Amino acid sequence: GAYLAFEIHQWGVTMPFLLCRNRVTDFDQWLRVFESHRKAQLDSGLHLLHLWQEASETQNVFFLFETEDHVRARAFVSDPDASDAGAAAGVIDGDFHFLDELQ
Repeated sequence: GAYLAFEIHQWGVTMPFLLCRNRVTDFDQWLRVFESHRKAQLDSGLHLLHLWQEASETQNVFFLFETEDHVRARAFVSDPDASDAGAAAGVIDGDFHFLDELQ
């Protein structure tokens, strides 16, 4: 399905969630690296709510954070260290969306 994403400076709404998808070469390796960054996630105001693995294509991983602060969350995903961590985790590609809950 489609996800409704808002840019806070354009729409003036909060961004309480961050939905991410990673396609990975090795889930276990990815998970080890992901879990090793838990403190950095928390320091950036990101609280993991859900972690899913696609049933039919297990290399696709989805995870949902609740965010405390959009500026810190956006800085976290834009940080070159995040890109380096993704490479170390075997991320082939991925995307992220800041979401606002409508209902």
